[in-house]
Amino acid sequence: MQRQDFRCLTRIEVRWAEVDAQKIVFNAHYLMYADVAVTDYWRLMGLPYETGFEALGGEVVVKKASTIYHASATLGDVLHVGMRCVEQGNTSLRFEAGIFRGLELLNAVELVYVFVDNATRKPLAVPQQLRDMLTAFEAGQDVARLASGSWNDLGRDAERLRMAVFVQEQGVPREIEIDELDPVARHAVIYNGAGQPIATGRLVSDAPGVGRIGRMAVDRGLRGGRWGRMVLDSLIEASRQRGDREIVLHAQCHAQSFYARAGFAPEGEVYDEAGIPHITMRMKL
Repeated sequence: MQRQDFRCLTRIEVRWAEVDAQKIVFNAHYLMYADVAVTDYWRLMGLPYETGFEALGGEVVVKKASTIYHASATLGDVLHVGMRCVEQGNTSLRFEAGIFRGLELLNAVELVYVFVDNATRKPLAVPQQLRDMLTAFEAGQDVARLASGSWNDLGRDAERLRMAVFVQEQGVPREIEIDELDPVARHAVIYNGAGQPIATGRLVSDAPGVGRIGRMAVDRGLRGGRWGRMVLDSLIEASRQRGDREIVLHAQCHAQSFYARAGFAPEGEVYDEAGIPHITMRMKL
């Protein structure tokens, strides 16, 4: 088992609460590290745990967890936890995790999950959609698709995401969230392998040659992955293709670094928009 065997790698820094008097990690924490890595695995696959498995008709629960210890992690170590699905049974899925310090394997973890009915907790056959997603992900294939089009084409799914993120989560009034620009905007929506919308955004025109990106929303369970950047890049390219000279956006301040990494620069002062601190950011094309 080597680091390069895994497509999904989770970075973990060992903290005080995880070590004993000798500053060596307690044995049970290796299972916690594996559990964190499984969460990242579903995120990278574009499957929000709660709503994603609900759409698939059940959920996965741990049936078996085992570890093989090779060496100890110590306080301050930076670990990388690789996660992969190695076997699909009728009702079960078997995962392997490798916990590494650099290239050194410290711990190998086996996790067996059973797909069960939400209400009865009785085993169910693993859905074919989930099998296909796992197979594609482990093969390095696309596990999601990006659609770009009009409000008529994508409005229902874009609105569903925006209602969840902006209205329900952030408290933005619905009457200002869905506005007169939606019917004339270009929209982008990412769908996962189960057909769920997981990220969205839109492109409008502020002035001739100036595009404006907005309404960027990612499913709460999938943030920190690549989905928001995929939407942003697609809208930047759409703006470029139609001949815009620059793109402007009103970034929520907590997301400023996300847009900065994509090439946007802040300008002016922070201001309030819908009760949330924002800053204007601009990119020259």
